[in-house]
Amino acid sequence: MTDRSFPATGRPAADVLADLADKQAGDARWAEGRTFGLVFDGGDDIRAVADEAARLYLHESALNTAAFPSLGAIQSELCGWVAGLFHGPGAAGFLTSGGTESILLAVKAARERALAERGVTGPEIVLADSAHAAFHKGAHLFGLTVRSVPVTDHLTADVDAMAAEVGPDTALVVASAIDYPIGLVDPVPEIAALAASVGASCHVDACMGGFVLPFAEMEGRNAPAWDFRAEGVTTISADIHKLGYAPKGVSVLLHASRELRRHQTFVFDDWLGGLYATPNLQGTRAGLPMAAAWAVVSHLGTDGYRRLVRGTLDAADRIRDGVRAIDGLSLRGDPVHQILTFTSDEPDLDVFAVGDALAARGWHIDRQYPPDSLHLTVSNGNVPVVDEFLGDLAASVDEAHSAAPGGSGQYATID
Repeated sequence: MTDRSFPATGRPAADVLADLADKQAGDARWAEGRTFGLVFDGGDDIRAVADEAARLYLHESALNTAAFPSLGAIQSELCGWVAGLFHGPGAAGFLTSGGTESILLAVKAARERALAERGVTGPEIVLADSAHAAFHKGAHLFGLTVRSVPVTDHLTADVDAMAAEVGPDTALVVASAIDYPIGLVDPVPEIAALAASVGASCHVDACMGGFVLPFAEMEGRNAPAWDFRAEGVTTISADIHKLGYAPKGVSVLLHASRELRRHQTFVFDDWLGGLYATPNLQGTRAGLPMAAAWAVVSHLGTDGYRRLVRGTLDAADRIRDGVRAIDGLSLRGDPVHQILTFTSDEPDLDVFAVGDALAARGWHIDRQYPPDSLHLTVSNGNVPVVDEFLGDLAASVDEAHSAAPGGSGQYATID
């Protein structure tokens, strides 16, 4: 049992840090490329520049950028760079702590816009079953009714089914680029047009794809329309701490215009403390992840991201080919970017038992359902270990074939 007594006396720093190192011993080995998600490692040089930027901004607060104008400039520059990348010349936004906060704020902004512009008091959100669970969280927190529809046979959002749910109370219609469960890009232009037809907002969740799709397009990869080039898109979220390779936690939420951005900010002036205004769910915001993200993006530039995306997508292709070559496994859908999910196509093969066998070999693989499946988000850190992983995957399938059914059903919570 953990000692619940608050420390009575301090200890030497060396002892404290040694204890922390001991606590880390059982953690996932992300620096060895053995996690497919959770931590995204761009390499030693990127880690070094992030570490130094973090040290410089370890104690700074973005609660008041008048006191820390450098953080105001960092936020403005990052949002501007990403807006340009997403073809939004008039887009404006704010940095957030992660994909969930970006999504929650997009839901909140859509609710405020629907009330201000159309007088909607019973707001609804229309989305596919593949949309991130954070939209349901946002609907719960901000009082929206969820209208959820199944995906198509190809596992993307069903536009026709969504059209049947869109109406005068719709505040937000959601598209994913790339969705987390399968790794696909929804038909964004069609979904955005649905939203625009009733004056609703359209959010594109690009938390997984925002730092992949633009550079994949530059590399000649499949490039479906998904960003501000699709008429009717009002907000886009993208996580810099995922395939942007910045440390946790920093994401960006962009609005198509400054006018739309105002719906994100909460303002309260009936307080003895004076005016309170914040664009985030947080009050105080750490400067560390903002500065580290700025440093990483500046260090990499377009050419650096193209290099990382090229290596990542090549690695993901190799893993998909490897999965297809293993009897008993099948890919879900037809993803072509960094996410892939596979399940068992044999009744006597428990895919979670495969996950257990991989875990015993030191791999951290996320699990999801329905159906029971194993989920991989491939990134630069996995590139050197693809062959080792595929060898262990084949051995794990053989082991699971001979094991009793009932692998551990531990599922992931992803941000």
